[in-house]
Amino acid sequence: MILTRRAMMAATASFAASVPLAAAAQGGPAIHVLKDPNCGCCTAWIEILRKEGFNVTTERSFGTLLMRHKLDNGIPQNMTSCHTGEIEGYMIEGHVPVADIRKLLSERPDAVGLAVPGMPYGSPGMGPEDGHEAYDVFLIRKDGGTEVFTRYEAA
Repeated sequence: MILTRRAMMAATASFAASVPLAAAAQGGPAIHVLKDPNCGCCTAWIEILRKEGFNVTTERSFGTLLMRHKLDNGIPQNMTSCHTGEIEGYMIEGHVPVADIRKLLSERPDAVGLAVPGMPYGSPGMGPEDGHEAYDVFLIRKDGGTEVFTRYEAA
């Protein structure tokens, strides 16, 4: 069989057209996470997202650069945590449970996104979830205000 230029171009075009379909078939929504490269709890949260079918990409960031990114994207300083995700136009700050991210994407409120400020013990990526401390997931409104989106009682 002789490989012609036309056959090579057709094969290349077919492959290029199939790549987005393969990516879509691999998982759920795409989330991009900015994190400190040395943070183990961020990595644990990312692994939870991947196990739940999210398509996760990461970017190294830390210090004032990461804090500036958070503030520039509407996350109030009192809502910050260690890592920041971006998904379908929303910001996800800290150890937000997968169920809350899915609820956010389903309901599509006019908001900046969700936050779990600090690093509550037992939140996703912060130790065993069956022995967690009480914590809240906050919805960050576009005016900078917040409200409780989900409350998790201590277990």
